[in-house]
Amino acid sequence: MAVGRFEREESAAFTKEDLAAICDAVGYEIDTSGRLPPKAEMRAGILWKIGALEDDNAEEAPSSFRKDELKAIETAVQ
Repeated sequence: MAVGRFEREESAAFTKEDLAAICDAVGYEIDTSGRLPPKAEMRAGILWKIGALEDDNAEEAPSSFRKDELKAIETAVQ
């Protein structure tokens, strides 16, 4: 705040449960019988399903979604 930046009241990070719900909404199947997969794996699957990645390789997935990716996810789930 000392430099004039916006202070978020809540965290903008997605939880594993949030990502699992998005996976379901975009049609990326994950195993939910036990523990949820790692966040990177779910982000990669989501990005693959919306066409932002060529495959669902977790090593290629960014650590967070970019604004254009969020807009593409929004379009995919509507």
